Amino acid sequence: MRAGDLCGTGTISGPTKETFGSMLELSWSGKEPIALGDSGITRTFIQDNDEVTITGFCQGDGYRVGFGQCTGKILPAADLGY
Repeated sequence: MRAGDLCGTGTISGPTKETFGSMLELSWSGKEPIALGDSGITRTFIQDNDEVTITGFCQGDGYRVGFGQCTGKILPAADLGY
């Protein structure tokens, strides 16, 4: 594992579809394509050269703390010549 590696737990974030958080959850393990905004493009998994932005926050009674954005580009796997 190195800085910049993208990880996911694969767990269900919440009980309803609106609360799912990972691409795997949202696409039901690649069975349901996800629309990417109004572009007409759909994905079931991220692809090489896709750019991914992750944001997060924690919220309680009367407060909300944000963690900012983390953006990265998915690069093709290195050819190790095996």
